[in-house]
Amino acid sequence: MTGSPLPRAVTFRDLHRPGDPLLLPNAWDYGSAALLAAHGFPAIGTTSLGVAAVYGRPDAAGATRAETIELAAAMRDLGVLVTVDIEGGFSDDPAEVSDLVAALAALDVAGVNLEDGRPDGTLRPIGLQQRIIAAALGHGVFVNARTDTCWLRTGDTLERVRAYGHADGVFVPGLTGLREIEAVVASTPLPLNVLHQPDGPAMGRLAAVGVARVSTGSLPYRAALRGALAAVLAVRGEGAPVPLPTYGQIADLLPKA
Repeated sequence: MTGSPLPRAVTFRDLHRPGDPLLLPNAWDYGSAALLAAHGFPAIGTTSLGVAAVYGRPDAAGATRAETIELAAAMRDLGVLVTVDIEGGFSDDPAEVSDLVAALAALDVAGVNLEDGRPDGTLRPIGLQQRIIAAALGHGVFVNARTDTCWLRTGDTLERVRAYGHADGVFVPGLTGLREIEAVVASTPLPLNVLHQPDGPAMGRLAAVGVARVSTGSLPYRAALRGALAAVLAVRGEGAPVPLPTYGQIADLLPKA
């Protein structure tokens, strides 16, 4: 399917400026998205971990397709650009992924994240992921091709980034070394998205090596959980600092696939 990009997608694309990166906060429900919108963020993403946790589903297991669409529909009236984490597209069938992205486009979604990591810790074969990315294109939605080489510690990052060159952008979560980031930037004409890490490079340093987008991922959700636990423990008279829970700690609380 081919077609002209929707105005929202064009605007979203324009926010990806190498050297002046878009800070993309990630919401997990309508309330968190509304709060972020009220504080002036022009674009908001969703976090698959947060959505999975809200609905009591496992993350990254293809279990939240309906819930992801429901949240996208709810965020439609917030007056901000919305990009949706669709994990691996909730299917290995390119036609089904195409139908999903078309449905999200009808909800005025401006972008999607489409990852190659699988629940068993492997990566999709490159050829299949290329076909899935191609199926997601053509709906007027910015397709951010995520590779989990760093996240899962498997595969060749530069090989995957180059293989996904037909996407609109590329996302490498877990990539934190400035030299490695600079090498990825140099390897592709696509805007590079990295995941903010509390102990990683600051925005200014990421901008200096050409990053175009910095996502917060599950960090806001995990910080919210820390705040909620600290508040309740304080009522119980326990005032000790509560550490930020890791992704793995939250994922371990969720039902298994």
